[in-house]
Amino acid sequence: MSRISIVVPVYYNSDTLKDLYEDMKAKVLEQIGDYEIVFVDDGSGDNSWEIMNEIRTQDPNVRCVKLSRNFGEHAAIFAGLSVCTGDCAVTKQADLQEDSSLILQMYDSWKKGNEIVLAARRSRKDNPFYVLFANMYYGMIRKMVNKNMPTGGCDCYLVGRKAINELIKLNEKNSSLTLQVMWLGFRTEVIYFDRQEREKGKGRWTMSKKIKLIMDSILSFSYQPLRLMMKMGFLFDIFALIIFISVVVEYFTVGTPIAGWSSLMCVVLLGFGIMMSMTGLIGEYIWRALDASRNRPPFIIDVIEGEDPSDRD
Repeated sequence: MSRISIVVPVYYNSDTLKDLYEDMKAKVLEQIGDYEIVFVDDGSGDNSWEIMNEIRTQDPNVRCVKLSRNFGEHAAIFAGLSVCTGDCAVTKQADLQEDSSLILQMYDSWKKGNEIVLAARRSRKDNPFYVLFANMYYGMIRKMVNKNMPTGGCDCYLVGRKAINELIKLNEKNSSLTLQVMWLGFRTEVIYFDRQEREKGKGRWTMSKKIKLIMDSILSFSYQPLRLMMKMGFLFDIFALIIFISVVVEYFTVGTPIAGWSSLMCVVLLGFGIMMSMTGLIGEYIWRALDASRNRPPFIIDVIEGEDPSDRD
């Protein structure tokens, strides 16, 4: 009989963890047979770790993983995938905004032979600004990285054991785990759901983290920014040549003196700003190459509590 692992990244989710477990228990756990739940504490500063272990005492199929510090949600999910023992694993957010019954649909899809199952948002009841920002991000991803990214995006997905093993081999940092899953190319199905409004807790997905995700997603999977730099340089060369020719022609035909210190400084400063931006972009690529070459792990596990279900087989 197959076993499914449910990987839940936890970061300041003490107010939703018990509700999350009860929701999964009522809608999912009794219907999926052999399972394990892997809670991963990503350096939470509240009592999430204690609550996770309270749940573990109630259910022997629960394992609790504590990272040494905050490494980010994608690293926490990766840590959960690295220790899970299921034939497949599904990621589950701890904010109660996705219906737990979605796990059953994804599990059934995996049983039909799909190695990867993406849970894409059909709609979302969030702040309109967040929705706009998310739609812009996913539009950029479809344009620059992966045209198969669902319109509403996806944070939750199921991966089979084959896909899990390949993800562990990749061992990438400063990247998007969702895009890594899609990059694998195994047989995939997309299941749509309606994301609910958050009723408990406070979101920790700050603007700085969103911007970092954009940078990581594009720079890790696309060379288009570099191509854009080349195109901009070529266009500026053409523009400068046209201006130069027009100034010389006007000087000899009309007699207009070649002057304009202010306009010259504007052009110089504009060109300097563009060059600095391009240098910074190249630096982002170089820094990622340096970070990868140091071969530091994307996460460090401090403690694992709970019995390995495979030991009971």
